[in-house]
Amino acid sequence: MLLNVLSSYISSTDEGYVYEDVWTSYAKDALSGVLLWLVVALLVVLLAVGVFVRLKRPDFLRTYVKFAIAFAAGIAVVIVTAMLSLEFFDMSENGYIFDLVLWPTVALAIVIVLSIAACYISSFYSAKSFKVTLIVCLSLSVAALIALFVCLGIYFTSGDAANNNWVSQESINGLGLYLCAAGLVVVILALTFFLGRKDRKKFDSRTISYAAVCIAMSFALSYIQLFTMPQGGSVTLASLLPLMIYSYMFGVKKGVFAGFIYGILQALQDPWLIHPAQFLLDYPVAFATIGLSGMFRNVKAFQGKPQLAVALGGIVASVLRFASHLFSGVFAFSEYAGDQNPWIYSLGYNSFVFIDIAIVIVVAIAVFSSKSFMAIVNKYNSELPKEAPQE
Repeated sequence: MLLNVLSSYISSTDEGYVYEDVWTSYAKDALSGVLLWLVVALLVVLLAVGVFVRLKRPDFLRTYVKFAIAFAAGIAVVIVTAMLSLEFFDMSENGYIFDLVLWPTVALAIVIVLSIAACYISSFYSAKSFKVTLIVCLSLSVAALIALFVCLGIYFTSGDAANNNWVSQESINGLGLYLCAAGLVVVILALTFFLGRKDRKKFDSRTISYAAVCIAMSFALSYIQLFTMPQGGSVTLASLLPLMIYSYMFGVKKGVFAGFIYGILQALQDPWLIHPAQFLLDYPVAFATIGLSGMFRNVKAFQGKPQLAVALGGIVASVLRFASHLFSGVFAFSEYAGDQNPWIYSLGYNSFVFIDIAIVIVVAIAVFSSKSFMAIVNKYNSELPKEAPQE
């Protein structure tokens, strides 16, 4: 019905010939607006029912929380499927990305999704079959990632990447991009292994299934955009919250892994691809930092204060994400700055990251104040004695 309305509108305008080949852009924007109000309405209903259950049937509250999470995950899958379908049509019609880059990116995303499913299914048989499946899936994912980088390299050297992003190839500082990407990867890995040294749980069916659910929910929420930036980036309806919750529940090692995968999926949603290192900085590296949000989970000073722990973790993670986008803006998109200093321009442009995390933190504080929610969270990754649930 939505497409019929759009088609009628386009055909009724004098400039229909301008828009008839890019209908997906309008459908995507319209659906995003509808989804925003739909998600808000669903949240209000779920919260209202939760309050009612707590008052009338407190013994059923934990079961209801699990149901609400499962229901939200189902809605997330529907949103992701619908929006990604429109996204691919949009890319095809507008020619934003050549097949050389688009299809390896799609292939990598498919390999990752199928790998998660395969690992989950194999976990029902034996530990040996799970281990073999995990090794095979990781190998395939790494191979797909390498193929994507090769294609990105060819795309960049051909000059098409610069032309399609409206910049000159001479303005792209490849050395600066590689150094910044390498530096941030080292910082993230060092923090991950230092802060996650007490993480107990290994990858198993539960951690993998939770990762899939949280990635899907974050990806779905990322389409609920409050406003978008002209050269990539947006402020969303707390889209990073599921990833932050996952990091807090299962530790920073698994959180960084989930954030890395989420970043690759983001490249499908908002594909500004100009250089292999820029791809790293703006997507997998930038969002892998969100996996550090649970860094204060097992700090004694924050026992009994999960709201403060997740808020501070989110702030630190967002500073690193901001740095990743900042370096990309300076060394890959400096031409967008015009007469301004590219550092000043990138600092101002990428400040939307802090608006985005501020919304997430407000919602996170409310969520982490729930006694029932914390009862579920505290089952996982507890090196220190369990925190007293907060009301």
